Amino acid sequence: MITNPLAIIALVLATILIVPMVCRKIRIPSIVGFILVGIIVGQNGLNLLSGGSAIQTLGKIGMLYIMLQAGIEVDVNDFRQQRSHAVVFGLYSFFFPFILGILTSRLLGFNWVTSTLMGAMYGSHTLMTYPIVNRYGVQKNAAVNIAIGGTMLSISLALLVLAVLKSNFIYKDALTTWGLIGRVALAITLIMIVFPWLTKWFFKRNSDPTNGFLIVMTLMVFSAWMADWAGLESILGAFVCGVALNKLVPNLSPVMQRINFVGNNLFVPLFLLGVGMMIDISLLWEGWATIIIALVMIATKMAGKWLAAWLTQKNFGLQNPERQVMFGLTHATAAGTLAIVTIGYETSIFNAEILNAAVLMILVLCISASFITEYAAKQLALQEEARLEADKMDDSWLLMTVGENRHYELRELSELSELHAPQFAAESDWTEAHTLVNNTPKAAIIYHPNQPLNTISRLLVAVPRYAEKEHDFISCFGLVRRLSSQIGAKVVFYTNEETQRALQAFCRRKGKHLRASYREMENWEDVLMIAKQMRQDDMVIMINARPSTPSYNPLFEQVPDMLLRFFSTHSYMLVYPEQATGADLPDLLTGDNTQASRTWKIISATKRLILRLIDKLQKG
Repeated sequence: MITNPLAIIALVLATILIVPMVCRKIRIPSIVGFILVGIIVGQNGLNLLSGGSAIQTLGKIGMLYIMLQAGIEVDVNDFRQQRSHAVVFGLYSFFFPFILGILTSRLLGFNWVTSTLMGAMYGSHTLMTYPIVNRYGVQKNAAVNIAIGGTMLSISLALLVLAVLKSNFIYKDALTTWGLIGRVALAITLIMIVFPWLTKWFFKRNSDPTNGFLIVMTLMVFSAWMADWAGLESILGAFVCGVALNKLVPNLSPVMQRINFVGNNLFVPLFLLGVGMMIDISLLWEGWATIIIALVMIATKMAGKWLAAWLTQKNFGLQNPERQVMFGLTHATAAGTLAIVTIGYETSIFNAEILNAAVLMILVLCISASFITEYAAKQLALQEEARLEADKMDDSWLLMTVGENRHYELRELSELSELHAPQFAAESDWTEAHTLVNNTPKAAIIYHPNQPLNTISRLLVAVPRYAEKEHDFISCFGLVRRLSSQIGAKVVFYTNEETQRALQAFCRRKGKHLRASYREMENWEDVLMIAKQMRQDDMVIMINARPSTPSYNPLFEQVPDMLLRFFSTHSYMLVYPEQATGADLPDLLTGDNTQASRTWKIISATKRLILRLIDKLQKG
């Protein structure tokens, strides 16, 4: 056995480097490769490494990281739409394996207590194969969101059984039912309410992504400890922490990039190596009892989880690859099973044969789930590519700030909005900014960042009359939808009735759903009503237009002054759709074009005259 710390580190890092490359060559998931290498180098194989405290600790962080990542990357808009589906799938995913587990355990001759705990073990699962889904870029698919939402419910039910057992067999009535409820309530309050508030406060005062990474990882570990202290299980705490921080850590943000890099390249491989090092292949030759129990366990869990995915598919009209990805995500097992089987063994509810069989079950299910998820994720990725949304993400965008160069903030906006090949600029005043916008046909954004995007809670979008008739309005809508999805912000559209109907049709597109609310704004002069309804963490987005376009309004010329007077303490964006050129130009002579009211024109002209007089008096 290797005992030198430097040699151990060198071997582990070399493994993390080489295994993915070898797995790509032989076309197997890298998750399987890490588990197999763990079996080979562990104490039950070549005995090169032992499951020491350092590897165990880092491996546990990897397990927590997988659950945190799943919670953070839930698409909030899609999840709200799919939450009833997720609840149904979560109930299916727990109760079918749970009931089958009790029946098969009774057939094997185990008593009711043992059978009930084994049923809870079958009902739980670990999202071990989620990194595969993430790698193929289909983590926002409806089926994936349903699986993740159902995971929260099924794990909670399984660990609830475990918590009751722990209170009866380990705490021995030292922790009463009310004490357990009180601890759980306190832990959930801290994780769901206090931690997001603390994180938002931190992000507003510190924009360094490295510090953001550190606070997220700290809160993840603290949440896991709080869940453990409350009598639940640490993985549930990490998952809830991910859900709580979902809006504050967008998937494409620099903070998430650092979390993904460190987690996927260090913590997760160490976790998988640790799982492999626990598995003892020699158990296969120790007797038929362990093998029979293991086969029954594997068949029971796979049947229960497949039945849950199949019924969910039938109930909600999902496709075969979506059913397969749900099945692949939810029949792998590690953390929850290890927690339940360890408690069961320590309390003499489980015997050594069940313990050994559970370890073999983990090996088989991790491998099968990896292959199934890999295949299904690849099919979903091909489908997604074939039916790209109508949002023209290949448009060329011009992003600029006025008054100061905020290149970092512009780049963050472009990444979170998934803009293609953006061009950045900084103009000294609004006149130069308008000149630049009017001299280019590109879709353009003038951005004023007052606080980090991941701390924005609502996007208040002012949409002028006839905006839906603009040549490239769909790109502006897609910008709002993608930004809302990334930062988890609610969208409120301010517009007239006719444009509202068009927006509602955009919001209902299959697979590109946007949950939004609407406020009546009949004329553009009513746009100041937004200022009266703004909250501290809101951002205003005004859809503007260039002269001689369908939705152009002369009042747009007053927008810079309006923003400086009423919205300077908030973040805001002016968005200009791409201008039609050549054959794409609309017939503006025959089309309707909104005009400002006569009264407002007189007021605006008088105001400009007064400002010029004041200017001359000051210079004179």
